[in-house]
Amino acid sequence: MNVLWSKQRATVGEVATALRGAPRLAYNTVLTTLRILEQKGCVAHEKEGRAFVYVPVLGQRDARRQAIRHLIGRFFDNSPRLLLLNALSEADVDPETVQRLKSLLAEEADELKDQSQD
Repeated sequence: MNVLWSKQRATVGEVATALRGAPRLAYNTVLTTLRILEQKGCVAHEKEGRAFVYVPVLGQRDARRQAIRHLIGRFFDNSPRLLLLNALSEADVDPETVQRLKSLLAEEADELKDQSQD
């Protein structure tokens, strides 16, 4: 998805080339992954000549939110609090970061309150 978000459109070959790592992923592996992402509504394809060009349908922010919801539901008993506590306990977090997190949480709470009043 990161490749498609950065390029906005790419063929399977372009995605495979853009993915860095060892060992390099096979064309068929990338194709299968893109097809699964398409079935899940994350990407779509267009035909250009003989090639399929894949485009992201789901934005990065929405994808992250879906992933977090899935993670919270599957591993943290639908508790965002448990997720956050686990994440903070696994990392060395300096006081400045903790303060920033508190501010972000307060902002998010205000936004949610405003949305519920609409």
